Amino acid sequence: MVSIKDVAKEAGVSVTTVSRVMNNRGYIGEATREKVEAAIQSLNYSPNQIARSLLSNESHLIGLIVPEIRHPFFSEMVHWIEHYASQNNFKIIICNSVNDKDKESGYLQMLKEHRADGVIMCSHTLDIDVYKNLTIPIVSFDRIISSKIPYVASDNYHGGELATQHLIKKGCKKLLHIAGPLNFEMLSNRRFDAFQMTCSRNGIPWDVIEGANVESTFDDNYRFIEESLANKLNEFDGVFCSNDLMAYALTVYATRHNIKVPNELKIVGYDYNNYTRMLQSPKLTTIKQPIEQLAEQLITSLIKQMKNKDQPLTERAIFDVELIKGETT
Repeated sequence: MVSIKDVAKEAGVSVTTVSRVMNNRGYIGEATREKVEAAIQSLNYSPNQIARSLLSNESHLIGLIVPEIRHPFFSEMVHWIEHYASQNNFKIIICNSVNDKDKESGYLQMLKEHRADGVIMCSHTLDIDVYKNLTIPIVSFDRIISSKIPYVASDNYHGGELATQHLIKKGCKKLLHIAGPLNFEMLSNRRFDAFQMTCSRNGIPWDVIEGANVESTFDDNYRFIEESLANKLNEFDGVFCSNDLMAYALTVYATRHNIKVPNELKIVGYDYNNYTRMLQSPKLTTIKQPIEQLAEQLITSLIKQMKNKDQPLTERAIFDVELIKGETT
């Protein structure tokens, strides 16, 4: 295996000079730089990234832990996080926890061992103390971990309010909310808070059912509706779903069972991701999260955290949401 010493010998310079050229540090004459770069190319030298990170205390790696990469929202989020990380010369290590505590814990340990410069947490199955005790910079998505850890989120309460108000304005008399896992301390559960508050203020009877253990595929969401909702669906004339995948599965189920959408059942989703935008018939009524802006802010907040390790940030970024009117209400 070619080493930095071989490059130095080939170029006729010191190991220190090769290191300075590779790290672009200090003054290096143009002729010397060209000799070193020619030697690197000639020998096909690839530096040991772990060794370099030990010397520079920087790996230019960011760990990104997501709950389920198959979920359309998170797959789009990953795309934009990688985009903005790359613009800032960072690589992303994607860790798919599938809402498994052991996997998430193992990923955190792996990222520490690989000297990741920082972590973006989009999966939150572990106790808050685990995240608070991390020794590397961290930024959280959709969860408040501590006053010393920045978080990024959309305005979940406003989103729940918009969805519920829209269903009521459309004439719905009894509403159902298909929520995410309410036992997790997630900011997304503010959607449910807004749902029940808005229903109560307007004298609208309501119910909630958790889709907590549903996998992120159409088939699994459809199966959940068949097994957990089919017998009580006729009790409601409006449903607010926690995400667009569930909303679309419900729309398909209703259509197959001769429930007319939106005349007999009105449906509102959440996210407005790339998957939703591809659906043309019917177009979902949904709440739009600004996914690209959320991703950009996650990278921005994390880089600020990296640069100010001795001064923990208290940055909080909340982005507004928007009602997208489609054909399901």
